[in-house]
Amino acid sequence: MTQRVMVAFAMLACVASAAPAAHAAGEQVKTASGVVTGAVQDGVLSFKGIPFAAPPVGDLRWRAPQPARPWTGVRQATEYGHDCAQLPFPGDAAPLGTPPAEDCLVLNVWRPAAASSTPLPVMVWIYGGGFVNGGSSPSVYDGSAFAKRGVVLVSFNYRVGRFGFFAHPALSKETPGGPLGNYGYLDQIAAMKWVQANIAAFGGDPRNVTVFGESAGGGSVLMLLTSPLAKDLFHKAIVESGGGRDGVFPARPVKTAGPDGVPSGEAVGVEFAKANGISGDDAAALAALRALPAEKVVAGLNMSTMMTPTYAGPMIDGTIVVESAETALRAGHFARVPVIAGANSADIGFSFARTIDDVFAPFGDQAAKAREAYDPGKTDKVREVGTVVAMDRMMVEPARFIARTVAAAGQPAFHYRFSYVAESMRKQWPGAPHATEIPFVFDTVAARYGKDLTPADKAAAESANAYWVAFAKTGDPNGAGRPAWPACKGACDTLLDFTNDGPKAGADPWTTRLDLTAAAADKAHK
Repeated sequence: MTQRVMVAFAMLACVASAAPAAHAAGEQVKTASGVVTGAVQDGVLSFKGIPFAAPPVGDLRWRAPQPARPWTGVRQATEYGHDCAQLPFPGDAAPLGTPPAEDCLVLNVWRPAAASSTPLPVMVWIYGGGFVNGGSSPSVYDGSAFAKRGVVLVSFNYRVGRFGFFAHPALSKETPGGPLGNYGYLDQIAAMKWVQANIAAFGGDPRNVTVFGESAGGGSVLMLLTSPLAKDLFHKAIVESGGGRDGVFPARPVKTAGPDGVPSGEAVGVEFAKANGISGDDAAALAALRALPAEKVVAGLNMSTMMTPTYAGPMIDGTIVVESAETALRAGHFARVPVIAGANSADIGFSFARTIDDVFAPFGDQAAKAREAYDPGKTDKVREVGTVVAMDRMMVEPARFIARTVAAAGQPAFHYRFSYVAESMRKQWPGAPHATEIPFVFDTVAARYGKDLTPADKAAAESANAYWVAFAKTGDPNGAGRPAWPACKGACDTLLDFTNDGPKAGADPWTTRLDLTAAAADKAHK
């Protein structure tokens, strides 16, 4: 995979955080590490900033997350903890709600304030941000709407950038049996284990856990679906714009160069060490790396600087990530759970083609057919057509591939396209850009659009959130009079489209071009 494609996860569009309102005192809950007390607002009891692992600082930098340190007394869990160390993305529509820091392995829980006589379904959210940015504090990730519909919502932080994804020969020597490199993924697995061990105390059902994420978070859900270390940690999964083909999923091996020539994770780590005056692969070199100030580890890396050979992202390490998502899906190496997968109508699509022939060269002997499908008017607009082709290759067709593969394995699978555009943005956005479904799924559109929010926007959010909640409760998103969402069958050429006129099920109008994209991807994988 090229570094250009690594940026596919980078453009997570967040929104500004709303000012917090006053909270009432909440009840106490005993976790494995100690007692926490939350806050009640509008019928929702929330707990924020609960440690699920020890701070990954000092000698714990670039180690698997260790158990959270127990505390005595009652811990106030009413404010978000630090988002993980990073350089915030310039121009981000959602500045992080907390100062970034290495001490960041905390999570948040929302549940109905009223006690339930039966355990409630659990949903666990994984944020995007290209694996170099992101956190759990933005207001669009507030779990109150889920809680009001009878779900326990959990969000958590995981290490990003070089803190979360880093390899070096000295680390390999320190832990020869692994796991190596993917420390951010290990954080995610640790958080999922925390849910299994603790969520019952919050009224959640550890036997009914749905994991969902968008962009890098969607790619993380694919990791959990295919990693042997995540076995039995969840029971349903939702992949929002998370790729699924080798052209999107980062595939840099830890110790060897990638098949397309990208340097190994260790090689990248060695170059980073040299840039900081550190040589060798012994314990002294590792101690010097761990002693670097956090700002030197960040070293300017964020979503605006991702297209470099030193991008810090997930790797194939042989223990956490054994193979690429596409390889695992094709081989049947994935959890047998119900899945929702989809992408947006104007999702990520980065094309670097210089001519129209370059755009269609990847289709090989089907280039003429692809050109007819993607540019029937023969406009030869390289940028516009190339962007659509790249969008399908990166996000849209891989979502269908996931749904098809899961359905073929006998599990319920549901394919969607999110096309709804907020009314205030329709002149600016002809389709729904990457990540714009998030405030609708969370029903946090008021935080996103503020005074520009319309009744139609609110209705669209209520509908999307209801589908997600129904799926978490039963494994089927249908019910309550909503337009029926057909399960994926065979070629999976029907889907539910969240349109400006409401959710509509039917044949996918993009089937012809997606089939051509799928054929090219299949050929490339062989």
